[in-house]
Amino acid sequence: MLSLAPLTRRRGSGARSLAALAVTTMLSAALAAGITSPATAQTDGAGWEMGEPRLATPWTADVSPGNALPEYPRPQLTRDAWRNLNGVWEFAGATEGEAPPFGDTLAERILVPYPTESALSGIQRHEDHMWYRRTFEVPRHWQVGNGNRLKINFGAVDYKAVVYVNGREVARHTGGYGAFSADVTDALRRHGEQEIIVGVEDRTDATWQPVGKQRRVPDRGIFYEGASGIWQTVWMEPVASRHVDTLDMVPDIDTSTLNLTVNTEGNTAGMTVEAVVSDGRRVVSRTTGTPGEPMTLPVPRAKLWSPDSPFLYDLDVVLKRQWRPVDRVSSYFGMREIGTAEGADGRKRITLNGKVLFLMSTLDQGYWPDGIYTAPTDEALRFDLEQHKELGFNTVRKHIKTEPDRWYYHADRLGLLVWQDMPSMRTGGRPPVAAQQQFETELHELVEEKKNWTSVIGWVPFNEGWGEWSREATGRIAGEIKQQDPTRLVNAHSGVNCCDSLGDSGKGDVIDWHAYPGPAQPMPDGSRVSIDGEHGGYGLEVAGHMWFGEGHAYRMLPDKESLTAAYVDNQRQVLDVAKRCAISGAIYTQITDVEHEVNGFFTYDRQVKKMDFGQVRAVNEAIIRNADGSGDDGPAPDPGTPGLAGVHAYKFNEGTGTTATDSVGDADATLSGTEWAQGVHGGGLSFAGAGEADTGRSLVNTAGSYTVSAWAKLDEAGGAFQTIVSQDTGQHSAFFLQYSGQDQRWAMSFVGLRALSPTKPEVGRWYHLTGVRDAQAGTLELFVDGEKVDTRSACSADGSTGNTVIGRGQYNGGKVDYLRGDVDDVRIFDRALSDEEVAALASSGE
Repeated sequence: MLSLAPLTRRRGSGARSLAALAVTTMLSAALAAGITSPATAQTDGAGWEMGEPRLATPWTADVSPGNALPEYPRPQLTRDAWRNLNGVWEFAGATEGEAPPFGDTLAERILVPYPTESALSGIQRHEDHMWYRRTFEVPRHWQVGNGNRLKINFGAVDYKAVVYVNGREVARHTGGYGAFSADVTDALRRHGEQEIIVGVEDRTDATWQPVGKQRRVPDRGIFYEGASGIWQTVWMEPVASRHVDTLDMVPDIDTSTLNLTVNTEGNTAGMTVEAVVSDGRRVVSRTTGTPGEPMTLPVPRAKLWSPDSPFLYDLDVVLKRQWRPVDRVSSYFGMREIGTAEGADGRKRITLNGKVLFLMSTLDQGYWPDGIYTAPTDEALRFDLEQHKELGFNTVRKHIKTEPDRWYYHADRLGLLVWQDMPSMRTGGRPPVAAQQQFETELHELVEEKKNWTSVIGWVPFNEGWGEWSREATGRIAGEIKQQDPTRLVNAHSGVNCCDSLGDSGKGDVIDWHAYPGPAQPMPDGSRVSIDGEHGGYGLEVAGHMWFGEGHAYRMLPDKESLTAAYVDNQRQVLDVAKRCAISGAIYTQITDVEHEVNGFFTYDRQVKKMDFGQVRAVNEAIIRNADGSGDDGPAPDPGTPGLAGVHAYKFNEGTGTTATDSVGDADATLSGTEWAQGVHGGGLSFAGAGEADTGRSLVNTAGSYTVSAWAKLDEAGGAFQTIVSQDTGQHSAFFLQYSGQDQRWAMSFVGLRALSPTKPEVGRWYHLTGVRDAQAGTLELFVDGEKVDTRSACSADGSTGNTVIGRGQYNGGKVDYLRGDVDDVRIFDRALSDEEVAALASSGE
């Protein structure tokens, strides 16, 4: 019996325990409480019924037609006058090319803004094409048409949307994650009810559109339910014909200023803007400037924003014509700077406000069993972020999904740093040119819309090669994002060592590897910091709280105690890697279970805590406190055995029998499925895709430095992996000196990491291959014919006690990657050979 109790329902603001973090201004206090606005019609719920969620969260029952995310949806640009259009809309599935149903009552009822597939929507199914319809009235005191315009705003609609008001098209938008607005003024009737119809197409992964983890047919793995249609708040507001459109805000802590550009719509020639910075009721500065032109706002003796002190300043902006206010908006900002610098150990680290800070993060997928892409309530949206603070994290990776503005607002207030992913295209294959172009368009839209959030400190365009089409394009895109937003870090490719990745472009500010359970151990290079982009994934099944009734994880544990112990042990390794390998951050998978994945701190329904949160918080805080850039080079390396004979060597000159003699040591190799052949220097050994030479013991200390060399030639060089020398671990080989079929290159490899030759080997030609592992330098090197061809960062590696084997590798516990070709003169060294020694070894006639 699991000793896990459901969480009690939390009422009111979950941020009260963090009251010191709250902004003490009227605007921020009102937003924290949730400024709400009544929807203008169709909130009685007639004809709408909530679906039956497989799992209910503590907030599911709070959702109703009159309480569908009523809070103010745009916290960084607020106006007093607005109305929420969330609530019950009419709904119908449609066919491609179908005429809009102007004036028709649609048969079904949907609760906006919950995706059609969700239980909260009341529809609970997918449609490729669909119609939404409702009516609304415009308050007369808004004076729309008499100096003011009416905008209808959409937080996000997945995927293609066209909007009609009173039969007139007013907007089109493509992209499931971007906000858009429609000026509907010219389509309005003079008075009375107005009709709005929204047509949506969402084919999910049947196309190359960015979808993140959504799938039409979710698997019992890492891909989930789709989330179609309107999934963020719809609302309307009156604006002056000349008004503030957006704000560009860039804090500069070195000069204690805020760089502000007020972007406007309409002809604002001759107009001015006034910007007032406040600290509570105290005015900090008052600056006048010109619309559309940069302004410098003083913030003397600035209070810096950080996870420990997330202070936010208020900002009021007034657009004026001859000193008369035309438009007025309110906003806020934090004074902080994200950057990189050398730590005390001389290696590059991430800094916040000029000081080294380790970014301890979770992977946050943002899925809900009742609302799928959309949190049931604002309290629920805030809950996951609050729990990050309770667990001792200071960072969140928003994983291949975006969130409503209020999520980022809560992160700003709570003091959480955010890595923002771009939602990926589907996996499998490479996207066509049109899809590539659309992906880039939506990526730049994402950066533009989210670049003012204090919490967002980095952009992640690609994840594990999903939807990637070329290494060069990935590098170019990283550069373009950095140009678009020079103030944040660009992580060109999270998990560049994994899966569908086309390899490291060498661009961006961050090297990011994934490893399960890990942690990953990339090292910074001359221009980039390094992070563990994903690790962990320890799982626990909790009866009655699983989407499918059972689940999976990278490693399953039987109970809360053992799960907590596994997490703590894994995080202690994170600290060790942070010191030895200089990683600047680590991202644990994940904050909650999601569908079949049961590797969260919480069950998917947020009802059960699966670990001892006190122990989790303690180890996380210890990592942040002690991963300070001081470093730890570890013990001095063993100098090893001098000379080029090696500590073990196989000449294969026997010509007969089933044993290859170790001519230097005492580890003779037992042969099976092999034949004697002519070698480079006398005899050799031939393999036909099923043989091996097993030395019977572990010849290499894989936790330290070593070198492995061999002469090899291939009978074929296709898409299959072929291993020359490896060492078993019981799971995956500790190293592979091999031909990489995926790359069609020679390689010296660890799982997920390959030092590669620049060209494909010729069939039937002898090559001298040398793999060098230098534990002190933290590198993995490949030499071909005595010349170094590639070096990869590999800070550390686990020791292994399995047998060293010639002719095959080991993966997932099985014997794999058998060689089809010949081998001669295999040598093992208990140290890292120098470049000069490898060259001499390759040219030796012995």
